Amino acid sequence: MLPPVPSPADYDISPDHGFLSPETPLEVLPDPYYAQWEAIVLNLQPLLLSKRIRMVVNRLPVLSTVHLQTDAEWRRAYVVLVFMLHGYVWGGDRPAEVDHSSPIDHPLFEVCERLEVPPVATYAGVCLWNYKPIFPDEPTGDLDNLACLQTFTGSLDEQWFYLVSVAIEARGAPSIPLMLQAITAARVGMAKVVTECLQQLAEILDEITALLQRMYDNCDPYIFYNRIRPYLAGSKNMADAGLPKGLLYDDGRGAPEYRQYGGGSNAQSSLIQFFDIVLGIEHRPTGVSRNDSASTKSRHGFIHEMRAYMPGPHRRFLEDVGSIANIRAFVESHRADPVLRVAYDACLDRLRAMRDAHIQIVSRYIIVQSRARTSQPVSPSRPAAKNLATAAPPDSKKLRGTGGTALIPFLKQARDETHEPAIDAWTLRVLNKGHADLSSASLSKVGEHPDGHLEVVGLCGKWTMDDSEGGICHW
Repeated sequence: MLPPVPSPADYDISPDHGFLSPETPLEVLPDPYYAQWEAIVLNLQPLLLSKRIRMVVNRLPVLSTVHLQTDAEWRRAYVVLVFMLHGYVWGGDRPAEVDHSSPIDHPLFEVCERLEVPPVATYAGVCLWNYKPIFPDEPTGDLDNLACLQTFTGSLDEQWFYLVSVAIEARGAPSIPLMLQAITAARVGMAKVVTECLQQLAEILDEITALLQRMYDNCDPYIFYNRIRPYLAGSKNMADAGLPKGLLYDDGRGAPEYRQYGGGSNAQSSLIQFFDIVLGIEHRPTGVSRNDSASTKSRHGFIHEMRAYMPGPHRRFLEDVGSIANIRAFVESHRADPVLRVAYDACLDRLRAMRDAHIQIVSRYIIVQSRARTSQPVSPSRPAAKNLATAAPPDSKKLRGTGGTALIPFLKQARDETHEPAIDAWTLRVLNKGHADLSSASLSKVGEHPDGHLEVVGLCGKWTMDDSEGGICHW
């Protein structure tokens, strides 16, 4: 007997909001017992600006979690605590390993155990549980009707960076019951229903890509790279940024120990992984090709590792959906149905287009900014603070994301793997050829070439991002 198709409600997933918080997140913890926590995050920007955040946090009493009642309160506590944690770690000239006597360690571990998330700022903490509609009677999926509850910098740019993801999650929410319906229909051979579901999914993916490209509207690349991104960094693979051993955590169950966690990353979005799972897209460890041995490909890659950073119910939902996913096999067995075949391949194409758009954003917001950073003079009287922005290596292929992975190789491989399940040979050829040059995308000033190097087009003509280049246009 086939296992049942999962019910999203059993995994804290709502039909209206998808993986977002089922109810509007709390703006403040209602019990005055937690007023000191709320006072710190309310004044987080001036505390970071004056570099007094560590002093203030160290003066806190160790508060108990017994006064947290509802799920919404536990989620709010998590948001408050991880913003304090990352402000503490990255809010000075050098990162702090966090002293084992930190008054936020014990409650943070208790909250994380309840929510089944690691003690670090995750995608759930900065996006899924960190928003509110400006007008409650208007759609949450409208990007122009969203506001952020908590930021590190207080800037419009940081709010926009989070809210684009919130809007994507809201717009993608209908795809969850839609594709579960497709899986159910495939079980009983209803090809027409599967086709209609795939056609609707392709439209949703197209709208998600349009939302992603709105990142340019209100988030400045310089502000993101130098002011926002450093606070989102985790402690994994962050030796160059000043955390060679990670953070020193005290969970109250033994001696304090160093641990390493990845920071907030869009790879932690359950929605994007849901798309991969229902479409039968398999991602391998970075650097492993399709032709490598089965034992090599069986190793879990970064995308699979990111599930550990998702809320527990969402993680289990993906695992359960993965055990029943049948769309790719169904389409394969119905090759003679051209409409079904085209609908499936269109979903792959739209998902790959979304990943193309993401690479364009990373190119502009991280790669270009990292090169610009290395050309800036450093004041001898005040050396630059040590963080993820100042630790950028000269080789763009070695740049790491806030999650700790090698950034560009991971993103390019994930994009290229998206087209591999294509059914139609002609479609596969188009997908292979049509995305080699990204210059047709919305970001016209950064082009990616087949050999992997980036080219920037400006008023002075074209120049590449190779270290050997020089002249007036060089970084």
